[in-house]
Amino acid sequence: MSEDPSLQDFRLRVAKFLAAAKSTNDTCPAYGAILPPHLHSKAMHWQRYCYDHGWAGVHWPQEHGGMGLSRAHNVVWHEECALADIAPYLNLQGLVLAGEAILRSGTKEQKERFLRATLSNEILWCQLFSEPGAGSDLAGLKTSAVLDGDHFILNGQKVWSSNAQFAQFGILMARTDTTLPKHKGITFFLLDMHTKGIEVRPIKQMTGDSEFCEVFFSDVVVPSSAVLGDLNQGWSVAMAVLEDERGGAGAAGVINLRRRLEQMSAGAGSIDTLTSDELTKILNRGRALQALMEFRGTDPQVAPIAKLMNSELGYDEAQVDAMLRGADAMLESDATEGLLYAPGMKIAGGSSEIQRNIIGERVLGLPREPQSSE
Repeated sequence: MSEDPSLQDFRLRVAKFLAAAKSTNDTCPAYGAILPPHLHSKAMHWQRYCYDHGWAGVHWPQEHGGMGLSRAHNVVWHEECALADIAPYLNLQGLVLAGEAILRSGTKEQKERFLRATLSNEILWCQLFSEPGAGSDLAGLKTSAVLDGDHFILNGQKVWSSNAQFAQFGILMARTDTTLPKHKGITFFLLDMHTKGIEVRPIKQMTGDSEFCEVFFSDVVVPSSAVLGDLNQGWSVAMAVLEDERGGAGAAGVINLRRRLEQMSAGAGSIDTLTSDELTKILNRGRALQALMEFRGTDPQVAPIAKLMNSELGYDEAQVDAMLRGADAMLESDATEGLLYAPGMKIAGGSSEIQRNIIGERVLGLPREPQSSE
């Protein structure tokens, strides 16, 4: 059995592969955590291209179509993709959230059914966690899955589900036991989105795009084989998924941040004192986040801090960028897109308010926020 390539050798190989793919226009531009609908086709093509050329799933087992390398090699892949401004995978929901959850908690049959198909782009995943009546209280979900013989009957509604209009499968949390405390009695499912009784309604955003959807379930029959992990133990599965989501930026996020800061500095030109002060604050905050990720990026306690800093920074960055552009920011441009898109990032992946609670309670050890008796 041959040894894994050194990280430096692997980095050179990755850079060579990406440069060749970019020259033939087979890549997909980097887009962040949420796949924009207008890049759907390019992202699908790029994922299949990587799979066909043996570059999909860097740290996934070879038996499931991956390269069988280490997580350190996967970090190198993400870093080089960021440097080349290329998407590292088809979408976060599939290649990070669903994939890692199945690798951790899936049965042999689930791994064989889903992992290779996800790497080869036969399956695009969406995330079915948030509900309109629960707000930021994920454990307050009402969607129910009632066991009926060898299957469950699913009813309820989810919202803010990225790419649900394209997805073949979704990772779903539903309540399977109403007699248990709210963090118990929740089960994690791998849901076939083509099942009868599922209705997907895209939500038009103020950017004009529809990245998010509402999803409705009406007496959907879900087989017991769709359960990931143990019955009524879905909360622990979901918490690991959310840690993957919040820590997903990693080193690649640092590189993207550095590029944005450099572009803002270079494009500043002649500006007034007030705007100069605001730009300086943004650059300093950005460099602080960059330093945090470079030195503590693998620490799980850093994930909510980095998520909060990045979301708030991105929002303020868009405001300052619009100030620098002046009237051009009111026209159809990337500055306008960023200005309209940025507020949503303070909500996506866990709102800034929730991140502050997590930091206070889990990182700093402060008293928990009072909970209602319901």
